[in-house]
Amino acid sequence: MLDYLAARLAYEVDVLDAAAGLDSGEFILVDTRMQASWDHGHALGAIQLRGDIPTGRTVVVYGWGPGCNGATRAAAALIARGYSVREMIGGFEYWYRSGLAVETAAGIMHPPVDPLVGAAGAALGEAQP
Repeated sequence: MLDYLAARLAYEVDVLDAAAGLDSGEFILVDTRMQASWDHGHALGAIQLRGDIPTGRTVVVYGWGPGCNGATRAAAALIARGYSVREMIGGFEYWYRSGLAVETAAGIMHPPVDPLVGAAGAALGEAQP
């Protein structure tokens, strides 16, 4: 079981670590959702799956949320093409709920932090790494 958990931690990345890796240039964030979802709003700095995905950095894919396996399907296809890939757990839903920057047709916004996933969640006694 420990090997399984270690493998998950090596492959998955949470939204805060994904945002930090995007800011540092370590990650390329790739949105795997449909065009209409992208148009409605996407993580600031992300590129679309159907775009040109640069090589040389780790690609972090995301879909809508925990109930969507589109990012997993995209990850499998990208890994088969030779990319280094990680999957952002929680997807766009948790990016948004964490108050991270979102780009929409109207511009850039910072949604309010959902207290169940943000700093207030830690105050409720949730386990922290």
